[in-house]
Order: sequence, then structure tokens, then C-alpha cells
Amino acid sequence: MITTRRGALGLAAAAATPLPAQAMIPVSQTMVAPPDPTETIRLWPGAAPGGARVTVTPVVTERSTDPAFHDRFARYTTEPILMVLRPARPNGASLLLIPGGGYRWAVVDKEGLDCARVFAAAGITCFVLRYRLPGDGWTAGPDAPLQDAQRALRLVRARAAADGLDPARVAVLGASAGGHLAGMLTARTDQTYAAVDEADAVSMRPDLSILLYPVATMAPPFAHAGSRREMLGETPSAEAVARYSLERMDWRGRPPVFLLHAMDDEAVPVENSLQLLTALKAAGVKAEAHLFEEGGHGFGIRLIEGKPAAIWPELVLRWAQRRGWVS
Repeated sequence: MITTRRGALGLAAAAATPLPAQAMIPVSQTMVAPPDPTETIRLWPGAAPGGARVTVTPVVTERSTDPAFHDRFARYTTEPILMVLRPARPNGASLLLIPGGGYRWAVVDKEGLDCARVFAAAGITCFVLRYRLPGDGWTAGPDAPLQDAQRALRLVRARAAADGLDPARVAVLGASAGGHLAGMLTARTDQTYAAVDEADAVSMRPDLSILLYPVATMAPPFAHAGSRREMLGETPSAEAVARYSLERMDWRGRPPVFLLHAMDDEAVPVENSLQLLTALKAAGVKAEAHLFEEGGHGFGIRLIEGKPAAIWPELVLRWAQRRGWVS
């Protein structure tokens, strides 16, 4: 594990409160995109596991032509990292953010740094994960992203006390395919990699799980075809579909889950969340779900401005407050 930290993070919010109005300032109202965080944490002390056959070259692509915001995505990641946003007034809670990208890439800003800035303004220390992808030749195949998620959660928790944070208040937030990965991190109890240091002795179980328009099922007719193909191939077996469908996993004894989805999501149908909610209820998991009439898919923070679903970060914070995760 290697940490780098160089100076202040330049967060947009001037003060941190549990439910800050200033945290809800739309990204597009800034004239220049906020600076990237200067603190990063490498997940693995050496090379990531199972990379003997990996030959890809990492690349980060910028899609935005507007200087007011970034819209980047990372492909062919070989050195997974956490980007750290530390609030001016930390409240002790930590949030691991896992952006989406259909397991073809992982977005950096829309469901990563943009969301992290909102929660950091509320006093939450945020860690944005850039994870490896299942189609890049890793020995673990579809479990390669989960190796990174499990390791990331453990690193956040193992570092918490030294960082002045509470190791019993570590949550995960995942969006789209990142919601699938966060869901696997929450539901699965099998360790997917060999321990590499003392951080792997701590729990990899999140204390809360927040899933935004998650890819949940790998089964037709509601599966997101791209995520399924990238994770399991063109013609996956029935066993693979069952193993990687969140609604088919054993959720008994798992932490509380927050679900958010738009009814008009044409990329990942709302049935993904509905089926998962049914499974959570059957397993006795504490769950809260919010369904919005409009919003589409992949809206993050910036793309939902002016619509009812724009309230979602405050809904998450109020839910977390009721659960005692934030005061």
C-alpha cells in the first residue's frame, strides 16, 4: 500500500454540515471544473493479483468539451487506486464510491468524484475506487473487480483509526455496474484473493450499502446486456448467471441497503432494483427504496439537476442519519 498526499483538496463547499444545502450546488454552475484530489492510495502493495496474462495499457479518456466539468472514464486499469476526498470537518464516517461503466470501463467523475464532493461537503471522508475490469485477462475473471472492492473496503477500514475515522462506520455507494459490484461486496462473504498484509485481517463487510440504479440481475429479460457480456461472456452458463445475479445471492445477515432507480431507465430496467428489493425483504435485510418517475440512467449529480430525483443525496444522508451512521 502506497499513499500520496500533496496539499489541500480544494473542495467546493466551505463548511461541512450533516445535510448541507451548499453541497447541492450543481456542478454546471461552476466556471471551471474542480481540481482532482491530490491524495491517492494504491490498493495492492505490489502488482494486482493474477496479472500474468494481462497485456493491456491503461488509458483515461475525457468526453467533456465544457471547461466547467470533467466526464472521464478509465479503461484497462492495471493498478487500481482509491482517490481520497477529505472534508474540512470530518464526522468520522467513510464512504467507498464505486462508479459504473458497464464493466467495460469505470467512469471517474459522473458517479465518482462528482458524487464524492457532495458527500465530502457533508463531512464524510470519501474514497473513489478505480477498479480492474473482468475482460482484461485477469486470472480471477469476473471476480477481478470484486478483489479490488474487497481490498478497498478493508484498506479504508484498516486506516480509519489512524485517519481519525470510525472503523465501524464504513459504507459503500455503487452506481449502475458499480452498483452490481457494491452489491457483490455487500452480499458475498467469500474472500476472492489471498491475503497480502495486515489490512486483510479486518472485515470487508460494509456497514451500509447504497445502490444507485444498480445492474442487479444477469438473467434475461432485465439484465443489462453490456455488463453481462463483459462479465460473463456471450453465452454464460446458467450457473454463472445465478452466481452473479444479486437477487439470487444469500443476503441473510447483511447490512442495510438503500436502493434508488428511475422508472424510465431504459438501460438498466427498474426491475433490477425491484427484484433485488424482493430478495432483500425475503432475507430480512433492512432496506429502503426510492423510485422516481423520470431520470433515465447514469444521472449521477449533474445530469439530474432540476428534476425530482436530484434530491437523492439528501435522501441517502437522512437514511444514514436514521441508521446512526452520521449524526
